[in-house]
Amino acid sequence: MKHTLVTTMDDGPSVLNRVVSLCRQRGFAIDSLTIGRTHEPHVMRLTMVVDGTRTAVEQVIKQLYKVIEVRKVSDLTEDQTVERELALIKVTSKSPALRAEIMQVVDIYRARVVDVAQSSMTVEVTGPTDKIDSILTLLKPYGIKEIVRTGVVAMARGAMAGQERGREVARLREVS
Repeated sequence: MKHTLVTTMDDGPSVLNRVVSLCRQRGFAIDSLTIGRTHEPHVMRLTMVVDGTRTAVEQVIKQLYKVIEVRKVSDLTEDQTVERELALIKVTSKSPALRAEIMQVVDIYRARVVDVAQSSMTVEVTGPTDKIDSILTLLKPYGIKEIVRTGVVAMARGAMAGQERGREVARLREVS
């Protein structure tokens, strides 16, 4: 089963390496890994989508808390979340007719063209993973030259934030 884990941690040169190594040692396949700064100075937020059993994920969460720089770990899998991914897709478009067709697909998905060259167009699309997969399926017949995807970023929905904090406190007590 796929699990979305969100970890906040102190910014440091080797913290990410320790966190990823821990997942690797436990035999988890990491489907996506996204990290970035938060609104707090020197604090990073890591979103990982991993494949594993609930028991195994709980063990990894307990191990993550042993990394000194890790502040908080949440498994958002069963929570109501907002999840987004960004993809840039370079598509072959050698004629004006093909460009018009591609533009129709782009409009349907509320994506946008960010670059046009002699024989290609680069499309930017943001949304849930299934939306990215769906537009890729439709653009594939035109000829995809290159794809880059950010990986999933996720956050518990606003109404769930208080409940999530309550669950997190309980998890912290279990780990201690």
